[in-house]
Order: sequence, then structure tokens, then C-alpha cells
Amino acid sequence: TEFLAENAAEVMAFEIDDRLVPILEDTLRDHDNVNVINEDVLKADLQTRVNEFKNPELPIKVVANLPYYITTPIIMGLFESKVPIESITIMVQKEVADRMQTGPGSKDYGALSLAVQYYADAKVQLNVSASCFMPRPNVDSAVIKLTAHEKPVVDVDETLMFKVIRASFNQRRKTLVNGLKNSSELDYTKEEIVQAIKAIGKEENIRGEKLTLEEFAALSNSLKVVRKMNQ
Repeated sequence: TEFLAENAAEVMAFEIDDRLVPILEDTLRDHDNVNVINEDVLKADLQTRVNEFKNPELPIKVVANLPYYITTPIIMGLFESKVPIESITIMVQKEVADRMQTGPGSKDYGALSLAVQYYADAKVQLNVSASCFMPRPNVDSAVIKLTAHEKPVVDVDETLMFKVIRASFNQRRKTLVNGLKNSSELDYTKEEIVQAIKAIGKEENIRGEKLTLEEFAALSNSLKVVRKMNQ
């Protein structure tokens, strides 16, 4: 945080641990451009917080060493907040960084991969061996930078697409048809799902892990068309 304060116009630092706030305030006492917020970033109203910046027109960059067990909720919370974030640079578990960059057919490919692709370009900046830490953890880490897209990469109903994606990976080994049919978030019939899948040129026994982001967008748009035709 101190290094950030020396290089950024303003720094908003979220710290959930009450015990660390006085230490941070002491460490940062010579920096008047830091606002330490004793709050859980997962529960914070980020839109409101961003409006507290003195210069809200400046690009917003997120930098964090995240607790690994809440990496995905924090990343998704940042993207879904619709705050105008230019980039997110974070240290995460290496396998999570791999998951963010992977494509269809890989065992690491899933909802997180697709969400990151939808919102940003992902690039690992450096790998960090477990031996760099004391005590040594059981996993290696990686610093990854997510640079937000300036405009959407696919034209789609975002809410529907992510429901389709979640349903596709909730039961990963099932076919796409069964995954979507069994979802509590979707109410399409099996016939509608098969019709929508065939409309994008895929076989009805395909699994969700085989589809690209563009194909998930096409399938979501197809489902809307099929429902409209059948009404």
C-alpha cells in the first residue's frame, strides 16, 4: 500500500481486519493520499466508494494480494459492480491464474475462464514459487493482470449468458442439454434447448466445456429467439 501511495494520485485501501487498521494508519502517516477503509470489499458499495475519489475521472486500477479462498467472488464482484476499472493486478493461486487464461477442452476451463474473457484480457506477469514465502504454502502463486475491454466482445444478454454458463459447468460431465434443463436458474424445455443448440450448428450431445465465449453468446441469443418463436 505504501508503494502504491508513492505512485498513484489516490489510494483506497480495503482492510477487513480491525487489528491491522491502526498499524496501516501508522505506516501510512506520511501519505495524505490514502484512505484506509475498515470494510469487507465483498460487501462494499463500490459505486459509492468510487465517488469518494477526489479525482474520479482518473483511471481506476485495482491491485491486491487476495486471500485465495475468495479470489473468484472478489474478481466477479469487481467486474459486476460496473465500476469503470481499467485493470486488476492480483496475486492468486497459480492454478486459478491458469484457469483464467485457458480455453475450451481444458480441464481448467470453466465459468471463471469465460467470465474473465468476457470482461478482460488476462496475462500472467510473473510466477511466484511457494519457496518465496515463509512459512512455505502448499501451492505456487502467480501475479496476473486483467485489462478491461473497452467495449463488450460479444453482443448478448449478459445476465442470461452467465446463467447458461453456470448451468453448463454446475454438472460438468453432463451434456449441455441436461445441464441447462436441470438448472434452477433457467426454465427452458428440453425441446427448446435442443432447438437452440442445433441453431448454432452444434450437436445435441455436446458438453458445455466445448463451447467458446462466442458460442455461449450465440446459444443465449438462440434460446431467446426459440422462446419467442414458441410463445
